[in-house]
Amino acid sequence: MLIMRRLPVDKNGGVSGDPGLPAGLSAAVAALRDRPIPCTAKGFGRIAAARRRGDGIVTSAGLAARRPHLLGGDFVLPILVLREAALRQNIEAMAGFCAAAGVGLAPHGKTTMAPQIIARQLAAGAWGMTAANISHVQVFRAFGVPRVLIANELTDRAGIGWLAAELAADPGFECYAYVDSIEGVTLLDGLLRAAGATRPLPVLVEFGLPGGRTGCRSIAEALAVAGAAGSARLLRLAGAAGFEGSIDAGSPASTMAAVERFCRELRTLADLLPAPAGTPGPLLSAGGSAYFDVVARELTAPGRARPRVLLRSGAYVTHDHGHYAAVAPGPGKPGRPGPGLAPALELWAPVLSRPEPGLAVASAGRRDVAFDLGLPVPLRIRHAAGGESPAGPIRVTRLDDQHAYLSVPPGSPLAPGDLICMGISHPCTTMDKWRVIPVADEEHRVIDAVHTFF
Repeated sequence: MLIMRRLPVDKNGGVSGDPGLPAGLSAAVAALRDRPIPCTAKGFGRIAAARRRGDGIVTSAGLAARRPHLLGGDFVLPILVLREAALRQNIEAMAGFCAAAGVGLAPHGKTTMAPQIIARQLAAGAWGMTAANISHVQVFRAFGVPRVLIANELTDRAGIGWLAAELAADPGFECYAYVDSIEGVTLLDGLLRAAGATRPLPVLVEFGLPGGRTGCRSIAEALAVAGAAGSARLLRLAGAAGFEGSIDAGSPASTMAAVERFCRELRTLADLLPAPAGTPGPLLSAGGSAYFDVVARELTAPGRARPRVLLRSGAYVTHDHGHYAAVAPGPGKPGRPGPGLAPALELWAPVLSRPEPGLAVASAGRRDVAFDLGLPVPLRIRHAAGGESPAGPIRVTRLDDQHAYLSVPPGSPLAPGDLICMGISHPCTTMDKWRVIPVADEEHRVIDAVHTFF
């Protein structure tokens, strides 16, 4: 398990030559800082076009040097922005939590799909990155990520063929995947052999829940799958994994109890698995961004085995103002102390209309922000006449593709041309809507831009 360590970053948040990062990853991320940002990137149309007319280009490095104001007329709204101070705080806070809890961290890359952020997570001591599918792995490998856990079963012939070739091409690349059936073990082993794989693929037996998604439904079934994986020619049994984040028992107390039971069963499974050769115990992984404190506590509980526990939290890196702010552990939460995470994402949009006394409409919708785990949360108003004020009782009631419906109290001075800043709920379905995201300091100065690869 890697020790979490503070990362060397430059004043604008970029990784500044950490010797602990693979050279290829450092070089690839550095190249992103000089990658031209086109005028077709949402929000960058004006600044990119103006620079192009002046025989210049817009890049992350150039933004860091110029530090344009996010709301000063260079950027077209709506626009999603990352707050550098919160991003840095979250990476360091989660690294510290994992070190104190004695667990490793493989952040789920699907949250950001942003190599610049991934590099900072790895530089802070992350064990590796978690992927949901081969397409994610291909992005990670294109930027030089050396260790990936695919938190899913593999059944696609083309994807498995690519993975076999990638493993053969780079002996230093480590990759893990899930299995949850004897049929799946046979299929994966056979497709790896057909693809000419040159070394075994480590696999984790996935443990699931009745009515849930993938995963063995009982410990007995999981042990049978483990036995099949251990006998396969091109698979190597490495441990077990599960996902507690989708558990919903109807109330917070009942859900918490169900999460604890699930984690204890997963820990019991680890005690029944053989330790992989040369290790003290199996790899044992769980942990979304809602109950990672419970996972760390339960999976490190004493038992026969000494598993290497690995969290897969992803949304922690940006946190939010909605779903995860409510359910995740944190300072001051009764019985659930956790790292001090801060919301790092904000969406700024102009108010378009006040068509009715209690209604305002802003120019941001489903194409700009998540709505699956809660609507955006109004935070502040930047008045066209000058100054900012809290959003107060203003609420988003629904979204169209490009519009947000705001419930406003009687007498609200909110007017067309004002700007509204909204927090998000669920970063994983917000960042995928943006290919380039500006990074701002506490004075709204843009000091970087993050490229995403969804």
